[in-house]
Order: sequence, then structure tokens, then C-alpha cells
Amino acid sequence: MPTVVTAGEYPCPAATDRDCRRGTVNSRTASGTDATTPEAIAEEDIALAADAFYEDDVLGNRLYGGIRSHKVVAARPAVVAGRTGYLVRWQVTTGKGPGGYVQSLAFPSPRGSESPVVVRFAFDAGPKGPSLATMDEIVKGILPIGSTTNGGVGAPLSPGS
Repeated sequence: MPTVVTAGEYPCPAATDRDCRRGTVNSRTASGTDATTPEAIAEEDIALAADAFYEDDVLGNRLYGGIRSHKVVAARPAVVAGRTGYLVRWQVTTGKGPGGYVQSLAFPSPRGSESPVVVRFAFDAGPKGPSLATMDEIVKGILPIGSTTNGGVGAPLSPGS
């Protein structure tokens, strides 16, 4: 699963023997789901994404003290790589730390017949976390392989580019 994280680590709010990152983005194909539309896939995936980033890690550690609550802050269509997809964004309140924002973005593969793509985002809330505008910038920068415009796989992405 391709993953991009912010530079620098900090002690996790609920497990100071572990380090956390302020932002993470990863992508995968949408497999193992009965959902067929981008909206249904994103709606189904958001809770899984929130759990993956802010509940127990793969070793069973609760790095943020678990999710206490969430609220939907966005749920809308989004054009990604020339295809119409759907995104759902939650603001999560955690047991410790600033909480964060989690987003699931689902869209049809630009290759046509392949499985839909899901991109998951997790950004810490508060002044030290990446801005929500960065989520939107990353979405705009997702382009099909072989696109004649800037961006796509292997292209650099930095704030303000």
C-alpha cells in the first residue's frame, strides 16, 4: 500500500514510547467490499480509515487513546484523475491529543476496468497538523499515469506547487 507521511515525528499522545506523524496518505484498490459506487465505497471505508489511523495500531496500541466521537465535515463528489469519485471527511475527537481529520476518497480506476481506487488521509488537528487545504491540493494532484500535465505517479508534491 503506497504511503506518504509528513516529515518529523513526535511522541504519540497516549503512548510516549511510540512516535506518531502529523499526516499520512495512502492508497489501495477497493477490494473485499460489496459497495459498487464511489459514494458507497467512501461511506463504507471512512470508519475503517478512522480506526486504522486513530484507534488501535497493528500491534494493538492505542496511540491516541482511541476515538471518542466524530462528525462529518464533508461528503461530496470529487473529480479525480478525470473520473467522478466521492469523498467523505470526518473530524475525530480522540482520548488524548488534538484529534484529527480522516478522509476516504473513492474513484473509478482511470484504467477503466480495474478495481476502484481508495485514497485515505489522516491529518492531526490543531496548529501543528497539515492544513485541510492540503488534502484538497493532493486530490487535485492525482492524475492518471501517462497524463500530459504535471503530476501523477512519481511527480513531486509540495505545498504551494
